[in-house]
Order: sequence, then C-alpha cells, then structure tokens
Amino acid sequence: MKVLGINGSPREGGNTEILMRTVFGELEAAGVETELVRIGGRPFRGCVACSRCFENRDRRCVLEGDPLNELVAKMAEADGILLGSPVYYTDVTSEMKGFLDRAGLVSGANGGLFRHKAGAAVLAVRRGGATHAFDTLNHWLHMMQTYLVGASYWNMGYGMNPGDVAEDQEGMENMRVLGRNMAWLLERIGGRS
Repeated sequence: MKVLGINGSPREGGNTEILMRTVFGELEAAGVETELVRIGGRPFRGCVACSRCFENRDRRCVLEGDPLNELVAKMAEADGILLGSPVYYTDVTSEMKGFLDRAGLVSGANGGLFRHKAGAAVLAVRRGGATHAFDTLNHWLHMMQTYLVGASYWNMGYGMNPGDVAEDQEGMENMRVLGRNMAWLLERIGGRS
C-alpha cells in the first residue's frame, strides 16, 4: 500500500513538511509506503475551464509545464492521499488551489480517479484561518469520494517560523494519531479499489 503526499508549501523542510512527515512516520511504521511531492513554490497554473479533459478523457489536463499530469497518475495509483498546506490569508496556497481545481476536474472527467482512497489533510498555521483552509482540503477530498481520515482534533499544527510546529505537542500528537488512523483504514479497505 502507498500514500502520496502533496505539499503546497514553498518551504522545503518547513512546518507543513514536518507535519506531513510525522503522519508518514506512523504510516511507515505500519508498513505503508509513502512519497512526498512538494508543489509549493513551483509554477502551477490554475484551471482555465476549457473542459478539454471531458472531451479527451485521457486522464490528463491539456495544460503543460507543471507536474499536474504526473501527480494525477501517481494519485490514481496510490491507496491514500495526504494533502498539506500552510495557511495563506485563511486558505491554502495558490499552488495547492490550482492543483485541486485541475486534478479534481481531470478526476471527474475520467470517472473518479481518486474514489475510495483514504484521504486526509493537514495544515500548518501561525494563528488563524486554519479551519477555513482545512475545509477547503476536506471539501475537495469529499468531492473526490475519498474516505476522510480524522484524528483526535482538527489536523493542524501551530507555528510561525520553520520548525515551530515541532513544539506544538498537541498538534504533533494529532499527526501521529492521524497516521495511525490512516494506516488502520488502509488495512480495512485493503488498499486499491
């Protein structure tokens, strides 16, 4: 079994990555393979509403020049999806939003590529806005027909500077619970659907 993590943060090794790798630590301890891809800080176009993915139905977006099509293929093969973003002005990063819009449309145009996978979201936040950003990611996972994985509280960690979330004991424990819950669900649904 494999979980693919999509990190919307432009900071390599930053708070979002720390949270995601904490979830991955629990998954790996349960024998689940993980892969983390950082899209934040990379050129990532938003959807242009051309609807060509509905015409072509080839599991691809016609826009080129970013890793969207490679990531759609990896997500379609994965058993679980972990989305992570820092909170920017009470929402996800622009790269994450572009990714969600285009990947979601390609999935829908091709019969629901991400259906029946385990899905979870994590947010790194300085102070406020995380609940709205968490809703953005969870609404997308819900629309993709994933099985949403919860933890002991909202899946967010607090910190401003890179590494600060590691001091948020409740947030870090929540990430560990999330990882264990995701591993449990993956075992129950038997991986690929």
